[in-house]
Amino acid sequence: MTIWLNADSKIIVQGMTGSEGTKHTRRMVASGAQVVGGVTPGKAGQEVDGIPVFNSVQDAMAATGANVTVVFVPPKFAKGAVLEAVDAQIPLAVVITEGIPVHDTAQFFQYSQNSGATRIIGPNCPGIISPGVSNAGIIPADIAKAGRIGLVSKSGTLTYQMMYELRDIGFSTCVGIGGDPIIGTTHIDCLQAFEDDPETDAIVMIGEIGGDAEERAAAYIGANITKPVVGYVAGFTAPEGKTMGHAGAIVSGSAGTAAAKQAALEAVGVKVGKTPSATARLMREIMTQS
Repeated sequence: MTIWLNADSKIIVQGMTGSEGTKHTRRMVASGAQVVGGVTPGKAGQEVDGIPVFNSVQDAMAATGANVTVVFVPPKFAKGAVLEAVDAQIPLAVVITEGIPVHDTAQFFQYSQNSGATRIIGPNCPGIISPGVSNAGIIPADIAKAGRIGLVSKSGTLTYQMMYELRDIGFSTCVGIGGDPIIGTTHIDCLQAFEDDPETDAIVMIGEIGGDAEERAAAYIGANITKPVVGYVAGFTAPEGKTMGHAGAIVSGSAGTAAAKQAALEAVGVKVGKTPSATARLMREIMTQS
């Protein structure tokens, strides 16, 4: 059992003929993902390593039965690519592209919400992986095995580190949701999906300074999540008043600080590590006791 991505997932890659699209298509295929097509307007009939290219998402879905798209389209074309995917009613769109204007993201996210047909993960994210089962995005497939931990993270690199630190225990699904101010799938969405997944026993939640997503997630955990949750908030050493890293990491006064997020999480029983390694140790204790 996994969330949103499984052995039956048929993946297409928008932008597969570009350098990043080609590189990561090959990585996904090597990891066992079922990549069935690519989409580049005007290049229908071409192939990448034997995988057919189509002019549109609709054409690709009709020919292959695809139900997941991974978007490797440059920022200025990304909104159009996601709107096309939503119009085709593909169930899952994983938007890897970094640097998409916030108003573009706001438009395509609202469009997907109105359609009710497409879940968006990202943008500016590493994607989603169910180790040993499928992989949609850029997460390295060989750093962890399948297991019973669920992971949701704003940070790509911290996703990889947490997977590596707990590689011997393993993960059901790992979701990198991205750190932009507006994203499709949130911490709360993932928390509820892991809560509902009978083969996920515990959850790691990685956040970062800025905004109030972690505080809202904490409130949701307190009201709705029964499985153990371990947390980490990146940015304990960040200087106050300075915008750090991701566009979403903006701290206003005491709101959005790592300390405030830690306090909110601990208030609902979430154990919070001061470092990624300490967080992994907390999860290891939970999993070895169960």
